[in-house]
Amino acid sequence: MPLITSFHYKCVMKNPRSILITGASSGIGEALAREYANPGIFLALSGRNRERLNAVANYCRNKGVIVNTQVVDVTDRGAMAEWIKATNSEHPLDLIIANAGIAGDSGARSSDLNERLTRDIFDVNMLGVLNTIFPVIENMRQRRKGQLALVSSIAGFHGLPSAPAYSASKAMVKAYGEALHGVLKKDRVEVSVICPGFVRSRITDKNAFSMPLIMSASKAAQKIRKGLEKNQILIAFPWPFVLFMWCMSLLTSHLANKILSQITPKR
Repeated sequence: MPLITSFHYKCVMKNPRSILITGASSGIGEALAREYANPGIFLALSGRNRERLNAVANYCRNKGVIVNTQVVDVTDRGAMAEWIKATNSEHPLDLIIANAGIAGDSGARSSDLNERLTRDIFDVNMLGVLNTIFPVIENMRQRRKGQLALVSSIAGFHGLPSAPAYSASKAMVKAYGEALHGVLKKDRVEVSVICPGFVRSRITDKNAFSMPLIMSASKAAQKIRKGLEKNQILIAFPWPFVLFMWCMSLLTSHLANKILSQITPKR
């Protein structure tokens, strides 16, 4: 009997049937919704733009998916908890992808140190993740089944002068997710941290600087899905960019900052 239980658990994690994705109205979130859109799947999708979110939902429904949409700001703790708990009570969630995030202090704007924008970035990128996972963590622990995917960034490997608030907020997500994996593993709740490089989206389309090794959102979604199926703790890509940022983390802060400052987009 224990062997059957273990096998069933692994199958569920490899093929989640009930999935919640935040920031699903564009970019990686939209691509992930499309990637998981197969008959019999339940998708709970959130975003802040109703028109774009409905377009994604309609695509998924045409693929035979049951879709629940919610226009909600991930920084609204109460609204997020209400939506996620209600969704989980009707469709016990196998996989939650905390994807919603914003940038805004990258490139030429990085030296502005806009306080309001900085606080907004931390609220969405870090607190938004907490507001996404905490409404269901205890339920997953009790069920001894579930997977949490926290979207960080390669920018979270080291503080970037070209994106101070963004890279710092993503570093927090990365560190928290890695630690959370160790806490929840004994309860059979898997945790993965996703660290993509540059991915084509509405956000990156606004960037006026060079974005090395940029890839399509659909390709990124495929890589993420494969990594989640393997329950990888860290899903980071593309590898040359990962290797570069990993090397930066091995250097002294002085030397790393000197190198990174040389490639920081200038005004």
